[in-house]
Amino acid sequence: MQKTLLIVEDEDILREIVKDYLLNEGYEVLEAVDGNEALAIFEEREVHLIILDIMLPELDGWSVCRRIRKSSNVPIIILTARVDEDDTLLGFELGADDYVTKPYSPPILLARVKRLMESRYAYTGELSNEDILTRNGIHVHFPSRTVTVDEEKIGLTHTEYEILTYLMQNPGIIITREQLITKIWGYEFAGDDRTVNSHIRNLRHKLGNKANSIVTVIRAGYKFEGKA
Repeated sequence: MQKTLLIVEDEDILREIVKDYLLNEGYEVLEAVDGNEALAIFEEREVHLIILDIMLPELDGWSVCRRIRKSSNVPIIILTARVDEDDTLLGFELGADDYVTKPYSPPILLARVKRLMESRYAYTGELSNEDILTRNGIHVHFPSRTVTVDEEKIGLTHTEYEILTYLMQNPGIIITREQLITKIWGYEFAGDDRTVNSHIRNLRHKLGNKANSIVTVIRAGYKFEGKA
């Protein structure tokens, strides 16, 4: 099935360049030039990934991301011309999965899109025992990417889901922040430890009474503790 991407960018030239790259890869592309238009399109159409500029007229990207995360875990890549790390962390705290700093290379952005799309929508096989993982009352159903805690479904972003499953698949093993960055974002990612910490904090909050399943190992990283 053809996947639909939404580009939210008020600079016409940049939007057209990115659109051409995505069309050449076989994606359907929707466009919005401001935050309000983006939300209207998102409510009307099925969207599989959003490329979201932060500096937008009428309604900024932070607000758009915040509103979308109230009802959807669709992958979001934020575009920002800001270099302040606090701004980037804010995007992650609001639920963004990745970010690209302007000026950027369209092929690099395309690579980020493809990575997210392939990991988010790759499953096509039949259900088997390997498609289900349960530890410490946390249940992961890989085909639907559904996570439940004590039989109650919780909503995770793409990145939160990837971090949780990686830790759960390696119980008791210390996973460094560098390993998480490489596994989740790739070698080209320019983020730092605070990026990982932000996602772990959000993930623990959503896990509720199972938050202590993710243990911080000081000056080392994180590990998952809990029985199958």
